[in-house]
Amino acid sequence: MRLNHLDIIVTSPPAPGWGGRYWILVKVTTDTGIIGWGECYAASVGPEAMRAVIEDVFERHMAGENPENIELMFRRVYSSGFTQRPDLTVMGAFSGLEIACWDILGKAYDRPVHALLGGRVNDRIRAYSYLYPLPHHDEDAFWSSADMAAESAAQLVDEGYTAVKFDPAGPYTLRGGHMPSRRDIAQSVAFCAAIREAVGDRADLLFGTHGQFTTAGAIRLGRAIAPYDPLWYEEPCPPDNVGALAKVGAATGLPIAVGERLTTKAEFAPVLRDGGAAILQPALGRAGGIWECKKIAAMAEVYNAQVAPHLYAGPIEWAANVQLAASIPNLLMAETIDTGFHRALIQSSITITDGYIDVPEAPGLGIEVDEDLARAHPWRGEGLHLEMTEEPVNYHGPNAFKGGGVRD
Repeated sequence: MRLNHLDIIVTSPPAPGWGGRYWILVKVTTDTGIIGWGECYAASVGPEAMRAVIEDVFERHMAGENPENIELMFRRVYSSGFTQRPDLTVMGAFSGLEIACWDILGKAYDRPVHALLGGRVNDRIRAYSYLYPLPHHDEDAFWSSADMAAESAAQLVDEGYTAVKFDPAGPYTLRGGHMPSRRDIAQSVAFCAAIREAVGDRADLLFGTHGQFTTAGAIRLGRAIAPYDPLWYEEPCPPDNVGALAKVGAATGLPIAVGERLTTKAEFAPVLRDGGAAILQPALGRAGGIWECKKIAAMAEVYNAQVAPHLYAGPIEWAANVQLAASIPNLLMAETIDTGFHRALIQSSITITDGYIDVPEAPGLGIEVDEDLARAHPWRGEGLHLEMTEEPVNYHGPNAFKGGGVRD
């Protein structure tokens, strides 16, 4: 059995676009006719440029290879260009292709992927969700409304979720770390207070940021929200500044979560060794794929840390997350995005019951992809999957991040 053909589909979820402006899906076919699906989460370049990178990685390092030889193909890609160092774009391309290889192998052996990773440790996966507007909410007002966030959280908890994530702390600016404004600190405290009151002890609070603060700013904000006992403080400083992460964790007493922007074990190892990370959040479509993330989870186990696979993408990356999560003993939970389009794209082949993801038993990733639906929603915009703002933080008025669902 050999990898024979590659097809790439860039699909755009309908408004409001939870999960990003577009998803880069890869369809890999073997010379025996088995089809494997994967998803690339790398978003540093536009989708057409990324298409060329994916095609180059496949043709140069994977075409004609036995899909079993994942370690060999990883080493080829990791070493390409005389590098042997993490490259976010190249490894993002490989990650989606690697996921497709596992889908192929599972189908070839008539086994779910987790059975090929050492077997099942977890029969079901604790799920968490970001807080999104409810149908009756004003979408623009939602991101600055603690009351609306609390209402959204209460509905999720009523559905069985035991953890909810939110990030009311202001803009993600390309200008580098900033000191949060007093308004942003007050708004963050108000969100924590309202959500904690709404859910009580039925759910954990997951406080998100995206590396936008200076070390001092992150400590200042973290101390303000600490009384509400968030389960994690996510990326309070840029993830490559591992010393800052360690200082924030020590100064606030909050568990530090990090990982959605890192790739390969080479970037995850320092945050365990020197950054004091309590929770790793690899995005499997960026971090190197399923096998590399299995290694990352093993490293975390040694450091007494847990894993919570990240998701701001489509349901194929989610399916890979679920297969990995089923196989690791130090799983905390897995992010979910439960929209109608997410469900339809995989024909509801993975389900959530009472706040837990049911681990599929079907071969491969356990999903049935609606290829016609994916092709019926092509991406025609100009923006990237996610983008940061050029404007600095506003100290005279409120700041807001609108959940990543901005539409072109």
